[in-house]
Amino acid sequence: MTDSGHSVVITTTDAEEKAKALAGVVVAEQLAACAQVYPISSVYRWEGKIQHDQEWRIDFKTRSDLVDELTRFIAEHHDYDEPEIIATPVTGGSAGYLNWVSTETK
Repeated sequence: MTDSGHSVVITTTDAEEKAKALAGVVVAEQLAACAQVYPISSVYRWEGKIQHDQEWRIDFKTRSDLVDELTRFIAEHHDYDEPEIIATPVTGGSAGYLNWVSTETK
């Protein structure tokens, strides 16, 4: 497997409206070509307590060279104290789709 030059950046938030708003502004800023928003159930430890929450996950499809800028943008526009922001390199995929991701990002 090789790095395609693309990544998926993941974050979560606590409300569908917030997730869709963040997804929309990121795509409008051309930091990602696409954002998928969907509900998830999260179990995690926060401040010494186990939490069980419904959240909304956002998967941003972007170029790997935009990951740092996208990470900063998400952090600046997120209302969590410590938002999850994880980037995973894309090691393969449809050449046409990956080309579209490249052309739709700045």
